[in-house]
Amino acid sequence: MKALATTMFLCLIAIAAFSQDEDIPQSPDKKAREKIEAARIAYITDQLQLTPDEAEKFWPIYREFAEQRREIRQQLRESNKNTDPKKTDQEIVDQQFKARQKELDLEKDYSGRLLKVISAQKVRSLPQAERRFRQIILDQIQRRQMQQERQQNLRDRSQQQLQKRNN
Repeated sequence: MKALATTMFLCLIAIAAFSQDEDIPQSPDKKAREKIEAARIAYITDQLQLTPDEAEKFWPIYREFAEQRREIRQQLRESNKNTDPKKTDQEIVDQQFKARQKELDLEKDYSGRLLKVISAQKVRSLPQAERRFRQIILDQIQRRQMQQERQQNLRDRSQQQLQKRNN
């Protein structure tokens, strides 16, 4: 029950962070990324039920892993964008397999390192917690976009009504 309450609290914090008024000036990239990262840390820490000692050792390793995984995925995206017309489809497929193998090797390496810090059950739960967090964030972004569209539609209607009155 306590874990459920904590999870709900963390979700509410994430929701509040992403549903701020649009009138508040923001630098979208840096501030949003910082809020997302803080929410990710809180959510994953709660979902894995990390003790303070485990969290202290877990997060530096996880950040390293996430950064290297991000780089591998970025390289794959870049190679997919810049496909050389001379490359055969087979070469492109092989390149994609190599990138996925790199990611798998990275995951194996870091899983071994994480097992020294947290239990195997927590390591197994990590990908699921990452997916759930990602889905929460995507849902929040979608809700915010819909809210902004509704507000814009209301403004447009008000503007049209004002123009009709003035004519």
